[in-house]
Amino acid sequence: MSRLTLGIPKGSLQESTIALFAKAGYQVYVRGRSYAPYIDDPEVGCLMFRAQEIARYVERGVLDVGLTGKDWVQENEADVLEVEDLVYSKATNQAYRWVLAVPDDSEIHSPKDLEGKRIATELVQVTRRYLERHDVRAEVEYSWGATEVKAPLLVDAVVEGTETGSSLRANRLRIVDTVAESTTKLIANHDAWADSWKRQKIENLAMLLKGALQAGAKVGLKMNLPRASLEAITAKLPALHTPSITNQTDPDWVALEVIIDEKVVRDLIPDLKQAGATGIIEYPLNKVIY
Repeated sequence: MSRLTLGIPKGSLQESTIALFAKAGYQVYVRGRSYAPYIDDPEVGCLMFRAQEIARYVERGVLDVGLTGKDWVQENEADVLEVEDLVYSKATNQAYRWVLAVPDDSEIHSPKDLEGKRIATELVQVTRRYLERHDVRAEVEYSWGATEVKAPLLVDAVVEGTETGSSLRANRLRIVDTVAESTTKLIANHDAWADSWKRQKIENLAMLLKGALQAGAKVGLKMNLPRASLEAITAKLPALHTPSITNQTDPDWVALEVIIDEKVVRDLIPDLKQAGATGIIEYPLNKVIY
């Protein structure tokens, strides 16, 4: 039987990735300290590595496909195929930022002020290319962790990843510039992509993961309404597509179902009720496939 080897990121992305797979219909279980999680698909085998390493292992063919940040693909200069952009991270569904940060009282206010300075970061190669773009010569050293606390004691500035900036603020650092933005990527090995069976499996996986992400911001609405109010009510619905209309046993009433952005529901439901809708039901979605 053909088998696809999938890389799951260990660490900060682990829980959010496993939750995304669950919404996509795959149950992934991490057993103790095992680096081979169980997945309830006999055609898929899982291995777990740090996100920093996955791009290298996909490039080498240790993994057929994996999830990692665009930042680590760039840092490793990995020759892989980017199959799908999946905008999620540890705590939010926003792009992850690598920022240049300095102590609040630092005299560094722009990239040009880094000339001759020392910078600590995990993202060494990307930071060096950033400095080259700004024609700045500075020393970039690898940080094994706790990067925020190294300025100003050990270095003049740091390049650190952040979602909300709260950790930087807590360490009295201010952001000078964004060095890079990153989203989670589903990446594939070129030889695996050339294999027709593996490619189809990867494309199916990408579709389901993307659908699960798209569903996160949407809900379904069901309601009953007088047929006479149909036009007025449908005009209020910012639908993904034309709403589904179903006849009821009472010819003067219809049932309506629609998928909409969750953020508009709290303002929309009172309007629908006032316009004549009744029996309004809001329900969550697991996947939305375009």
